[in-house]
Amino acid sequence: MHDLAGRTVLVTGASGTLGAATTAAFQRAGARTVLVERSLARLEAAHGHLGPERALLLDADLTDPDGVRDAVARALARFGAVDALVNTVGGFRAGKPVHEEELETWDLLQRLNVRTTLLCCRAVLPAMLRARRGAIVNVASRDALAGPAGAAAYAASKAAVVRLTESLAAETRPYGVRVNCVLPDALDTPQNRATRPASRWDELVPADAAADAIVLLASHAARAVSGAAIPLGAPARRDGNADGTRGIAATGDEPVRSRG
Repeated sequence: MHDLAGRTVLVTGASGTLGAATTAAFQRAGARTVLVERSLARLEAAHGHLGPERALLLDADLTDPDGVRDAVARALARFGAVDALVNTVGGFRAGKPVHEEELETWDLLQRLNVRTTLLCCRAVLPAMLRARRGAIVNVASRDALAGPAGAAAYAASKAAVVRLTESLAAETRPYGVRVNCVLPDALDTPQNRATRPASRWDELVPADAAADAIVLLASHAARAVSGAAIPLGAPARRDGNADGTRGIAATGDEPVRSRG
């Protein structure tokens, strides 16, 4: 268990599958958590049991610069610092080849996956740089490494998150700030279970396992790690076999309804 007592961690997309698991992991490690997403009702349903001394729940449009800056300002006013930022918010849409996919899908996924990550990083960095310490963990996807058929827009947006992470790490390393990202395979979510037979659910990455990796990267134990893009895979199948089939690595990102 990593000791994060006295530290404040801001988690975006905190009521999603990965965001909720990440919040629980940081709470177990003793951290205070600032939980941000668009719907305060969803946050309260998922985390309303947390006391005000250990958690701050904020609704904000994370694609809006003013909304993001306000959320970070409120976090700083309550707890005095944001020691770590975890960007789990994002969106997912796939299914069409490049020449048939609407341009609106490309714009949407860049907005949900890249713009949100960029704005949140920009908002927390001034305070981290002044303090000369801090950790940022972004969530990309295995598809950032090799785009599968039918998911070019999603894969490209997650690849952009990796490149953003690398540049931020290079810029902030001299100031004691670390920036890394994780690249999960498909997470164990209700949506991902619905796309495959029950016999293959053990190929999905447990959300709590991904959350443990995120907490590690935010902790002192990873003080020498920055600029890394770390793949997260499912545990070995119980039967010891793997057929090598590669599907789309839809992480914990919210599915976005396609038009038509």
